[in-house]
Amino acid sequence: MRKYIIKRLIISAILLVFVAFIIYILMRSLPTSYIESLALQKSQLPNSKSYEEWLEQLSAAYGMDQDIIPGFITWCGNALRGNFGDSWYFTVPVIDKFNEVVWLSFIVGLITMILELGISIPLGILAARKQYSKTDYAISVLALSGISLPTFFFASLIKLVFCVKLGWFDLYGLVGRNHAQLSAAGQFWDKAQHLVLPIVTLTVISIGGLMRYTRTNMLEVLNADYIRTARAKGLSEKKVIYKHAFRNTLIPLVTIVGGSLPGLFSGALITETLFQIPGIGYTSYQAMVQGDIPFSMFYLVFLAVLTLLGNLITDILYAVVDPRVRIA
Repeated sequence: MRKYIIKRLIISAILLVFVAFIIYILMRSLPTSYIESLALQKSQLPNSKSYEEWLEQLSAAYGMDQDIIPGFITWCGNALRGNFGDSWYFTVPVIDKFNEVVWLSFIVGLITMILELGISIPLGILAARKQYSKTDYAISVLALSGISLPTFFFASLIKLVFCVKLGWFDLYGLVGRNHAQLSAAGQFWDKAQHLVLPIVTLTVISIGGLMRYTRTNMLEVLNADYIRTARAKGLSEKKVIYKHAFRNTLIPLVTIVGGSLPGLFSGALITETLFQIPGIGYTSYQAMVQGDIPFSMFYLVFLAVLTLLGNLITDILYAVVDPRVRIA
């Protein structure tokens, strides 16, 4: 296992370099007029440097004054030292801004994942146990509705109902207008209240796929010969389902669950943007719209790291769930 992990880490590092190089080329292909307009904007501030000095500084800060390969090597050298430059839009170091917003997205993603697993897997198992019953049809309709609903449509719908019509929640933001006047407990519940609808949105649109996947795999396992043998020996249905069948159902589910673990840190760009929740997703959207190359470059490479890490976690979990799997 140790040799396998080391080998995969080396391969992942090589892949990451190639992915980062492609992202760097794309960033360098963006119109350079943004740097010029930013330099012009900064030069017009009181007691600021001249336009030429700002243009030279901004170009040098991201290696724009070099060719693509030397510029990428410079970026990699800075990245290995943990220096990803300053965000052009947020005017703070990229790492500082990232640390400021990523944990909110992590909390939202973690709560969503717990709800997703707690709802999808039991309902998927129940639908498989009661195949072609009213319960199965009801769960299938619920799952297909979650799969079919676009994020922006469902988020707009629940905002219309719960924010506009009923007035239970605020439309946007993380805090209310009276947040500063509340006690510590009041401020906590104020933030929690603003996260209810984003979490509901993410949960509803994510449970459908996992629910259907669980049902399909559970049906396949329940039709296996060893399940018939277990029932013929007189084992209770509960023991057959949860001790024998469910363990083997977990094997394909690991692919989805393991791959989604790193996604806890990637944020939900569409949902956070619709609700204007200042997580890493909404922040990256602002950076991309404003042409913030340092932050966008860091975020895209960060997503690549999460993807490679998710694949590694999935392979390791295979061996944990199924003892028959031996990684050599």
